[in-house]
Amino acid sequence: MKIFNFLRARFRKFINEEEWLKDHIKAGMKVGEGCDIHSGLKVDHSHCWLIEIGDKVTIAPEVYLLAHDASTDRMVGYTRIGRVKIENNAFIGARALIMPGVTVGANAIVAAGSVVVKNVEPFTVVGGNPAKFIMNVADYKSKHEELIKTAMVYDEKWLIQNGITTEMKDKMNADLASKNGYVI
Repeated sequence: MKIFNFLRARFRKFINEEEWLKDHIKAGMKVGEGCDIHSGLKVDHSHCWLIEIGDKVTIAPEVYLLAHDASTDRMVGYTRIGRVKIENNAFIGARALIMPGVTVGANAIVAAGSVVVKNVEPFTVVGGNPAKFIMNVADYKSKHEELIKTAMVYDEKWLIQNGITTEMKDKMNADLASKNGYVI
């Protein structure tokens, strides 16, 4: 019964978010093929036609894509607007905020919680508030390939959708008490 309820909840969530995304697309937002858009994406509905997401983009939970900035309205009587473009294969981390007029380049990575106010060059990693250059993607990849060699690594059996057990969860918690690991 637990598995049925879990699957039912996931299905309902998927359908609701899929419908919500379709509404923005009908209003003019562009979304490419093969994207992985997680729950809670906040899209600037009032200007969603100014937002374009390329192919194979990953958007983590609770990301904000804003195509307008109303902070100027009271001062000058106008709201600032600008296009938001997320190019192919980019990764946007959880709770990142992409401001109007920003392009996130192809294969770029935006760290979780970042506030992106300027364009992100392709193949770069940025993070912070405001987001700043951290390293290029090739160095990021090399760094993690080295870390994986000595880290705890878990296969697909350790994922919730594949039935991870309470004992496995306890083991993972113990394994990762003082360091990070990786899961496939």
